[in-house]
Amino acid sequence: EEIVLPRRKTWDKLAVLQTLASTVNRDPTAAHYMFQDDPFLMPRNAANARLFALSMESGRNAAKYIIKQFPEYFDKILAEPNVPCLMPEMLTPQIEGVSEEALKERIHLRRVKESVDLFDQLIQASTPVSLETTNSLLDLLCFYGDGESTPEKEEEEKDELEEPGVKASEQKAPKRQSQRGLQSSGSRWSLFIDSRENNNAERIFKIMPERNAHSYCTMIRGMVKHGAFAKAYDMYIDLLNERHKADVHTFNALITAAPYLKERFLERWELAKDFLNHMAQQEVQPNLLTFNALLKTLRQCGGIGKSMSISVIKEMEALDIEPSLATYDHLLSIFYRGVEIRPSGIISDVLDDVEKRSFTPQDPDDARFFATAMEVCCDLKDIKLAYRLNKAMEKGDNWKFMDMDRSNAYWSKFFSLLCMMEQIEVVLKWYKEMSPSVFYPTPKNILDLLQALDAANHLEVIPSVWEDMKQLGFNRRPELLEELLSLMSRDQHPEEVQLAFAKCAEDIKAGYEQTGREQAPLEWTGSALGCVALLFSRVGRTQDAWNLLEHFQQINRIPTDKVMDEFLNCAKQTNCPEEAIKLVKLAASLGLSSSQRLKSRMEKEFELSEKQKKALESIRSDSDSSDSDSDSDSD
Repeated sequence: EEIVLPRRKTWDKLAVLQTLASTVNRDPTAAHYMFQDDPFLMPRNAANARLFALSMESGRNAAKYIIKQFPEYFDKILAEPNVPCLMPEMLTPQIEGVSEEALKERIHLRRVKESVDLFDQLIQASTPVSLETTNSLLDLLCFYGDGESTPEKEEEEKDELEEPGVKASEQKAPKRQSQRGLQSSGSRWSLFIDSRENNNAERIFKIMPERNAHSYCTMIRGMVKHGAFAKAYDMYIDLLNERHKADVHTFNALITAAPYLKERFLERWELAKDFLNHMAQQEVQPNLLTFNALLKTLRQCGGIGKSMSISVIKEMEALDIEPSLATYDHLLSIFYRGVEIRPSGIISDVLDDVEKRSFTPQDPDDARFFATAMEVCCDLKDIKLAYRLNKAMEKGDNWKFMDMDRSNAYWSKFFSLLCMMEQIEVVLKWYKEMSPSVFYPTPKNILDLLQALDAANHLEVIPSVWEDMKQLGFNRRPELLEELLSLMSRDQHPEEVQLAFAKCAEDIKAGYEQTGREQAPLEWTGSALGCVALLFSRVGRTQDAWNLLEHFQQINRIPTDKVMDEFLNCAKQTNCPEEAIKLVKLAASLGLSSSQRLKSRMEKEFELSEKQKKALESIRSDSDSSDSDSDSDSD
C-alpha cells in the first residue's frame, strides 16, 4: 500500500518575528531603538540624538574604510555558521595588468582614480576600448565626479548605479546655491563647475572615437547633477544635432534644470514645455519622475505654478500614473509656501488621497512630504487636518519616509499645534506618549507647553515639566527659566504646590550660581531674582529670600513693587518689624519710588516702638536726598 506523506506546510520567514512584534507595546519612556545597545549613549535631546546617530554611522564607515584599505587582514572567515551577507564585501581587484577586463573590474568596484589611470594607459598603448566600457566609465565619473567614491555613497546608491538603464544621477535634483544654481568652489564634486574645462569626464568624452545616445545622456545627467546647467543644455543641443534621442531620465534632469537656465517665470515654464514637446516628438513615454520634475520646476515659477500644477496632476491621471509623496509635497509647496492666502481645500484633497494608500519610495523628495504637510497644518491652525495627516503617516510603512531630523521636526510642529488648539488633558496625554520615544521636545515646545498650562490653569504640573527640562538639558535656557519663574511666582497656590515650586526655584538658583569652564555663567535678571525670592518667602524660607533681596544691590538690579510688597506682607505675618525696617532701608538705598509707600504702610500696619519709629523716620531715599540737595543749592 502506498503511503502518502502530508505536504510540509510552508511558513513565511518573518511570520514568527511579526507575531512577536505584534505583542510588544511601545515604551513611551524609551529612546529610539538604535540607541538601546549602549546606555551611555542614550541621547538627552534632539541635538544629542543627531550627534550619536552620526557617530554610529561614522563608526560603520570607518570600519568599511579599514576593510577596504587593508583587505589582507580580513581574508579569514571564522564565523560558524558562515552567513555571506554579513561578511565584508571583497573589494580588492583580482585582475592584474593593463586590459579592458581589468578596467571593467575597477569600474565595478567604483575605484574612480584607478579606472581613469587604467583607461589612460590603454589609450597610450593604442589598445581600443569598447564603447560599452567607455560609457560605463563615464557613468562612474558623472556620478562621483573626479573624486574617489566614498563608503556612504557606495551604500546609498549601490543598486541605482548597477542598473544599466537607470543611473543615480538622474534621481538627484541639483541643489540651488544661488540664483543661477552654481555651487561653491568647495563643493564635494568639482566635476563641471571649477576652472578646469578639460576634466576627466569631458576629456574622455572628447577623445571617444564613437559616441552613442547613452554617452550624451550620461554627460547631460552628470552635468545637471553637479550644477553645470548651461553645459547640460548645450550637450543636449549636440545630442539633437547628432540625431540621437534622449531617454526619459535625461529629460527628467533637463526639466529639473529649467529654473536655473532662465530668469523669468514664464520663460522657465516655456522651456519645460519645450522639453515635453521634444519627448512627444521622440516618442519618449513620461514616467512619475517626469511629472515630479515638472512640478518641482513649477515651484519656482511663481503664480504660473498654481495655474498649471492642477493640469499636470490631471495629465498624470490621464496616463494612469499614481502620484508619489513627492508629487503631493510639490503641490503643497506651490500653494502654501510664501503666500498670504492659504486655501485649506488643496491639503484636504491631498489627504483624501494619501489616507487611502501605503506608499513605497519612488522619488528622493518623498521624504519631505509629512514634515511639509504638518507645517501647512500649523500655518492653517487646523488640528483636524493634523490628526488626519498623523493617521496617514502611521498607516503601513509610511512612517519610514522620515529620517530622525524630519521626524523630530514633524512631531515638534504637531505638538506645538496641540498646545495651541487642544484641551490640556489631551496635550499632556500626547506629551507623555511622544517624549522621548518619538521625539525630543525643543525649547519652543516647552515654552508652548508652559503657555498651555497657564491658559488651562494647570500650573501644578510645572514641577514635572521642570524635571523634563533638566533631562533635556534646557535648565540653562534664560527664556525658559524666566517664563517658568514668572508662572510659579505670579499667584499664591496651596502649600504642597508652593513647596514643589520652591524646590524648582532652588534648582534654578543653583544653576545661576554654578560656575565652570565648560558652561557660560548665567546672569541674574531683576525679574528672575525677584521671582526666586518670592517663592522662597512663600514657604517660610525668609532668610534665603532676604539674602536674595540683598543681592539686588550687589548686582545693580531693581526689584519690582510686587516683590517689595510681598516681603512687607511676609514681615507683617511673622510680626517682624525689624525685617520691615530693613526692607524700607533697602528700598531707600536703591532709590525706589515705592520706599515712601512702604514707609507709610509700616506706620499704619505695624506696632512700632519709639526706637523703631525713630529708625523709620531717619530713613531717607536717595531721591529725597537729591531733592533736598537741589533745594539747598537754589537757596
